[in-house]
Amino acid sequence: MTKRNKIIYWVATLWMSLGMLSGGIAQLFQVKDAVDGVVRLGYPSYFPAIIGFWKILGVIAVLIPRFPLLKEWAYAGFFFCMSGALYTHIAVGDPAKESIGPVLLIILIVVSWYFRPAERRLISSIQ
Repeated sequence: MTKRNKIIYWVATLWMSLGMLSGGIAQLFQVKDAVDGVVRLGYPSYFPAIIGFWKILGVIAVLIPRFPLLKEWAYAGFFFCMSGALYTHIAVGDPAKESIGPVLLIILIVVSWYFRPAERRLISSIQ
């Protein structure tokens, strides 16, 4: 892996992790604004705690060494969560600025996943 790719990976991964972790903590601990935002979109008030719990575990899975299958599941979960958030904002007719967070996180998820080092991949090389 080139130095440039390693830098791209870690910048994207750390920003993605910060976004997921901060949102996950706010949701898990039922911070009023986090819960109100999700309820306004039509989800039940207990939903943020569930999503927050899984976001925190996903960040841990992505950042710790080894366990490539777990990392794949975490990336997939992040992508499903953020693409679902994007779709929900569009479906309820929110202004475009409300979609900036999910779009940015989707980009960071894809970049982090794409540039991940070989030892963090499920299949590191095809022979």
